[in-house]
This record gives sequence, structure tokens and C-alpha cells, in this order.
Amino acid sequence: MAVVLTYLIAQMVVSGTLITLLFGLDYTLSVIVVGCVMMIYVLFGGMIATTWVQIIKAGLLLCGATVMALIVLSKFGFNPINLFAQAASTGCDPAAPAGSQLFCYGQKVLEPGTKVVTGAWDAVSLGMALMFGTAGLPHILMRFYTVPNAKAARVSVMWATIWIGFFYLITFILGFGAMVLVGQKNILAVGGGGNMAAPMLAQVIAGDVFFGFICAVAFATILAVVAGLTLAGAGALSHDLWVNVVRGGHAPQHEQMVAARVSSIILAICAILLGIVFEGQNVAYMVGLTFSIAASANFPALVMSVFWKRFTTWGAVCSILFGTIATLLLIYCGPTIQIDLLGPKAPPAGSPADVVAAYQAAVAAIKAQWFYFPLKNPCLYTMTGAFLVGIIVSLLAPERSAQEGFAEVERRAVWANRAASPPSKGGTLSPDHLRSGNGPGLEEQSSGPLCFLPL
Repeated sequence: MAVVLTYLIAQMVVSGTLITLLFGLDYTLSVIVVGCVMMIYVLFGGMIATTWVQIIKAGLLLCGATVMALIVLSKFGFNPINLFAQAASTGCDPAAPAGSQLFCYGQKVLEPGTKVVTGAWDAVSLGMALMFGTAGLPHILMRFYTVPNAKAARVSVMWATIWIGFFYLITFILGFGAMVLVGQKNILAVGGGGNMAAPMLAQVIAGDVFFGFICAVAFATILAVVAGLTLAGAGALSHDLWVNVVRGGHAPQHEQMVAARVSSIILAICAILLGIVFEGQNVAYMVGLTFSIAASANFPALVMSVFWKRFTTWGAVCSILFGTIATLLLIYCGPTIQIDLLGPKAPPAGSPADVVAAYQAAVAAIKAQWFYFPLKNPCLYTMTGAFLVGIIVSLLAPERSAQEGFAEVERRAVWANRAASPPSKGGTLSPDHLRSGNGPGLEEQSSGPLCFLPL
């Protein structure tokens, strides 16, 4: 739920800003409208509607981003080096006094921005979160149960990795292109913490029609992600909490459906309220925080459950709890909450020296607090700690049933692969042999990916 709620914040913030940009509505009203649309869509469409929207928007998003990247590169001779050089000199006036140019970064334009990271270790921590957190996102894990078998799951992951990697490779072209062709002043003037850079770039390079297309794709993307997150969160609340905890694992089907629908409404209300509270926050580092929670809470338990036979139920529970609580605590104690959200408001450019000095003194006082954590992305510490907690607890409290379950899953995986392979020249693998006790029958094979989490 921590992952779902934090990711919903990012989606609601950018959707509210997008609606405000397109229709001129108030931001709060825009967030409420998007939240209501999301709730109706999930309640009446369910998984099938969500899947079709995700399929269609993925194709449109890849096509639109590729076209934008090609148009941007064409303006710089299809040479990214020329784009970087232009970005380094954008906003710089050689005749201006030192320190007076707000948007002149020079060669620092290629370094990580302070909006997302605070230094080298913070950049490493963010990279770990984005790399390993993807494997721990609930709405991504949920997709493994929509494929017929383990082989299809592996093929699906392979293609998803290829297309996601391709998309990530072209995003830097869009970012630097927006910096040069749109201008940072114009991007910030729209509001939303710079989240509307891509739609504005589309308008500058190809006109209003392409701008409308990119906005429609962006909204479809937001709707698909929000719907997937809501379904994952509603499933956790209704099945894991209500059915298994409150009702002790015994609840009729209609009661489970009612619980799922009520959970969807609760999540929609929470998403609307959080989206309003976090107005103007940059989505980039908010997504990084979400991935930090996923990488710290879910990823260690998943990896150890698949690859370590001595991993126990209590080890998994303690690892997940530590990863979730530690990440949320360090995020709260870090600069994102203490300075950006709860701290003093940064003075605008050109403010008097005494105002700037007062702001810097207030920030220094916050950093001097004993509980202050200097990194914006705590994944480097929390994910490592989650692995250690899971290992220590599993070694201190071993479970024989966990090792037996791990051996059973390994046996099923081996026999499933042999059953799927063509017969060798030395003999055949008959169904009777599969049912003889040396391996599971074909009808007994898991319909999902072959992994084991001892929960």
C-alpha cells in the first residue's frame, strides 16, 4: 500500500497539472475530476478495460515519443552532442555578471540535477531504486498472473525490458530538447514543477495537433497506471486485509466483490487528497521515492524467496516491514519532506540579499537537526538493510516447511521444463511417467511463473 499510495501521488499531480494546462480549470478541481474518472473506470471496467488501455497507450506512447525525438534530433543534425552543447550554452550571457544568470548551467547541465539528487551517493541510490524497484511494483507483479505459463512470462518480461529500455534512451533527448527549444522560463511559467515539458515541446516542434495528441497519450498513460495501481491496492485491501485478516480467510464471493469496490473508492479518495496536498511537486523525484519503497520492501523478499532455500516466512515478513518502515522514515527525515515540503519557501530569483540569507539560514538549521537524513533517495541503505534483516531472521528462526516448499517448487520447475521440451533421441517422456511420482502431471503444473514466497 505504501508503494501504491506514493505512486498515485505522482500520477495525480501530473494529471491535475495536465488538465489545468489543457482546459484552464483550477488544479484542485482537475485532481477531483481525474480521481472520479479513475474510480468510475476501475469500478465498471475492471482488469480487462485496464489491460486494453495499457496495450493501446503503450503503442501510442512509443510512437509519439519516437517521433518527437526524431524531430528534435533533426534540428541538431541528428547529433546528440550538438544538442548537449546547445543546452550548455542556453540561457548564458557572457556579458552578464557572475551569479546573475538563473538558467545558465554550462557543463553542469550534464550532471544530475539537485531537484532529484543531492550528490554522487544520492545518484547511486536513485539508480538502484529505479533498477530494482521496477521488479517490486505491485501493478507490475500483478501482470505475471495474466500469462498462461512460465515461458510466456519470461517472453513477456524480455519484450517489456526491450521497449522500456528503448523508451528510456530517448527521454533524455526530449528533456534536453525541451530545455533548448522551449526554454526553462516558459516551462516553469506553465506551473506544475516542470512536469509539462514534453507536451510543450510537442507544441513547439509540431504545432497544436501534435500537442493535443501527446496530451491525449499522456492522459491515457496516467489513466492506465492509476487504474493498475488502484486494482493492485484494492486487491491488497479486500483480499489480504479484509478476507484473510478480518474474516479469517472465509468470506463469500459477493462480500469479496463489495470489499474490492469499497477499497477502490477509498483509494480514489486518498489519491485525490494526496494529489491536492502535493501540488507543484516535481514528478521525477516522487517516482524515485516510490521506486525506493518498492526496491526496499518487495524486491529483497522476492529475490531471496526465489534463490535461497533457507528463507523463511518470518524472514520475509521482517524484511518487508523493515524495508517499508525504514524507507518511509528516512524519506520523512530527508530533504524532500523537511525542506521542500515543510521547510521555508525558496525566495524567487532576484530577491534581496537579506531574504536569501534568511532562507539559507533556515535551511541550515533544518540540516543541523539530529534526525535529518541528507539523501533524497534512501534505497542504498534501506534495500541493503532489508536483505540483511531477511537473512538474519531466517538464520535465527529456521523453518523446515520453507525448505521443503522451496525444494517442491524447484522440482516442479525442472519437470515443467522437461515436459515442455521435445523428446530426446534416447527415449520419450510420457504423461504416465510424469504422473508416476518422479514429477508432477501436466495438469498439476502451475499456470503462473514458478516462484515461491513463503508467505
